[in-house]
Amino acid sequence: MNYLIGFIGNFTATDFLDIAIVAFILYRFLLIVQGTRAVQMLLGLAALATLYWFSLSYELYSLNWILNHFFDYFFVILIILFQDQIRSALVAFGEAKIIGRRKRTRYNVQIEEVVTASTALSREKTGALIVFEKNHGLLNYSLTGTRLDCRVHSDILYSIFQSNSPLHDGAVIIYENRIQSAGCFLPLSKNVEIDSHLGTRHRAALGITEVSDAVVLVVSEETGRVNLCHNGQFFYMKNEEALRKHLRQLLVTERSEGLEDLSEARRSV
Repeated sequence: MNYLIGFIGNFTATDFLDIAIVAFILYRFLLIVQGTRAVQMLLGLAALATLYWFSLSYELYSLNWILNHFFDYFFVILIILFQDQIRSALVAFGEAKIIGRRKRTRYNVQIEEVVTASTALSREKTGALIVFEKNHGLLNYSLTGTRLDCRVHSDILYSIFQSNSPLHDGAVIIYENRIQSAGCFLPLSKNVEIDSHLGTRHRAALGITEVSDAVVLVVSEETGRVNLCHNGQFFYMKNEEALRKHLRQLLVTERSEGLEDLSEARRSV
């Protein structure tokens, strides 16, 4: 008890700031790795740490020697394993509120390219599935497709979803104004209450929004309708302006009232 009182008495504002900064960094890192294979790697590292403790407790010298040398290079291994997540975290940190104007400009350009492409695809009744990655990492899904890593352009998106393209059946994943991958496989929704007429493309859109905060644009191959999917719900976009408006609400402003506006546009897909 005296130790606790002494600890509290010596606790300063600097200590609080130090803990708050470390907690924020860990929180942002966990947001980025959520939904990616990095989670499995974190669990693997936790298992190794448990084995290390086990080897110390029961004097397993050979196992302890191996793990001790492994953890000597722990930070180097951590950087190698999580290089993509660390890169994403640095980008997110560099594009904080203080430079929000640059972020809005980048998103507006991206949205215009997507709206142009989806309008042309809708007119021709060509199916499309475009995923906008936000805070939850989708690297494990990007790796299922073909890596492109190119700037978002309407001509590229249009050509990807043409029936003679080898990538037209999968999803396109967009992050940081770049097409990360195309032809990606997404998890299908397990919701038993989904309308039976919904095809694989729409079920995949629902599935990815149920496990992440992604925003998904779907163009129906049968009707040419354009829908946005977010938080496991579809929202019908009746025209270009509606699509542009709601994409800005979900990607640029990220306001909760944007979702209320979207609820007014919700219809049967």
